[in-house]
Amino acid sequence: MIYIKNKSEIEKMRKAGKFAAELLVYLEPFVKSGVSTLELNDIAEAYTKKNGHRSAPLGYKGFPKSICTSINQVVCHGIPKKEDVLADGDIVNLDVSPIVDGYIGDTSKTFIVGGKTTPEAEKLVFDTEKAMWIGIEQIKPGNRIDDIGNAIDDFLTPLGYGIVRDLMGHGVGRNFHEEPQVPHFRSPRKLAKIEPGMIFTVEPMVNLGTWEVNFDRSDKWTVRTKDGKLSAQFEHTILVTDKGYEILTKV
Repeated sequence: MIYIKNKSEIEKMRKAGKFAAELLVYLEPFVKSGVSTLELNDIAEAYTKKNGHRSAPLGYKGFPKSICTSINQVVCHGIPKKEDVLADGDIVNLDVSPIVDGYIGDTSKTFIVGGKTTPEAEKLVFDTEKAMWIGIEQIKPGNRIDDIGNAIDDFLTPLGYGIVRDLMGHGVGRNFHEEPQVPHFRSPRKLAKIEPGMIFTVEPMVNLGTWEVNFDRSDKWTVRTKDGKLSAQFEHTILVTDKGYEILTKV
């Protein structure tokens, strides 16, 4: 069931989204060559605690860390580790989801370590962010959830990218994952109507090669591209308004 947020809940989601955006901005200067993903995790956790909040991923269904750090061919849910050290030219997605007064803000961004990488990787990052915005532009009362994925697919597929199908956007509020699921690829059927008060994420995961992925059997979390090629992702939490949308995690 899709839960429509009331005014009080929307205001709390605004605060959660605002802090999530601030956290991602705070982390950006630390994303550089020689820094481990565990260091980024610990910086994020310290900043979150300092501000009186908690990290939703920590302990969620056994996830061991506070943020997700996904490097190069890791699509999502990368676990921060001491041995995963960033190098110039890497691309890395940081996914943060703080809990503020019981509500969760959820946002992510793919960074280019050192500011420069291969032209192919740079284009992947650019096109993935553009695809997210194309999807967001479909959000307004009267449209359907599938309009989001259809628009993203119409942009990305002709460019030769693989759009991950195993993982999607989702509703968010008091719970980390709520209805509706939000696919970023063309849907074969009509999905739920978009209504004011809905809050959900748009977060396309885009691969340079196939859309297919492998789930790590040892850590139960890390998702990688099946062919070992690069993957990028961007994410915002969106509120549906009477006339369109409000980005809750925009700086």
